This record gives sequence, C-alpha cells and structure tokens, in this order.
Amino acid sequence: MLKLNQPAPEFKLPAYQKGLKDDYKEISLKDFKGKWVILFFYPRDFTFVCPTEIKGFAKMCAEFQKIDTEILAASTDSQFSHKAWFERDLDMVAFPVLSDTSHTLSRDYEVLNETNGEAERGTFIIDPEGDLRYVVISDGNVGRSVEETMRVVKALQTGGLCPVDWEPGQANLKK
Repeated sequence: MLKLNQPAPEFKLPAYQKGLKDDYKEISLKDFKGKWVILFFYPRDFTFVCPTEIKGFAKMCAEFQKIDTEILAASTDSQFSHKAWFERDLDMVAFPVLSDTSHTLSRDYEVLNETNGEAERGTFIIDPEGDLRYVVISDGNVGRSVEETMRVVKALQTGGLCPVDWEPGQANLKK
C-alpha cells in the first residue's frame, strides 16, 4: 500500500525520449535523486484525453524545470508504441515516457486496471529524497490540471502549511 511521506516505489524501466541516441533508454527513480519528480500515468497511446494532458505537461516542462522538478509519463504501452505516437502527434514532448508492459510500475503505484491492463490516470509527486508527497488518481474520462500540479509542487516546496487555494507568493499558515 502506498503511503505518503514514505519512499516511493523504485523502478527501472525502458522509456522513449525524443532526442536520445536510438530514442530509448532505461530510466530509474534513482536517476532523479535530489530533484522533485512528477510521475503521471495515462491509460493508452493513440487515445483522446491523454494527448491533451501530455501536451499540457510539455507546454509547462521548462517552468517545472525552473523549480527543480522533472516530469515522467508512464503507460502500459511499449516504448515502441510511445515512439510511433509521439513522433506522429506529440513531437513537442521532451520528457521521458516510461514503458510499463509488465504492469509492475502500475501495480506498485496502484493504478493498474486489472480488467483491461491500462493504467488509470494517476499523478504522483515525489520529493528530492524519494518520498511520495502527493497522490491523485482520477477517472480516465477526465483530464488533470497541469497548473494545479504546478501549484501543488510549489506548495510542497515551501515546507509550510498552505491553506485552501494557496498560490505562490502567499504566506503560509503559522502553527
């Protein structure tokens, strides 16, 4: 069972990433030690809602990097499927897309739909020490808000108490 403020499940998986030699490499959570990580799962390549979210994360990728945060996407499709789809429809995406054909990652992060073999729409924020700090799993028909994910990362990075609708620049609550 996943627990907040505990180590996030480790992984080492093949990934597609534009611009790499052969466009493939193995990605490990350990590769990002010392950085914040957003790991988001989407159901399938070549679908309808998924590209809207992936494009949203791609559009804000540089903004996330400015706050020392890396983005990783994941689905149960192969890295070869990722490459075909991303080269055809999502060439603006520079972050790695993990291939979870064994379903190990999806099970470890508790997003696998065992009936159809797809990952549910899950968003995980992992801190620089590798601890899980934020989890949201939602219905596949509804896309997530990339701006809300940014807001949450910034709130977590303050290390303080952030009230409802807190925005960067606002004061934290006092204990």
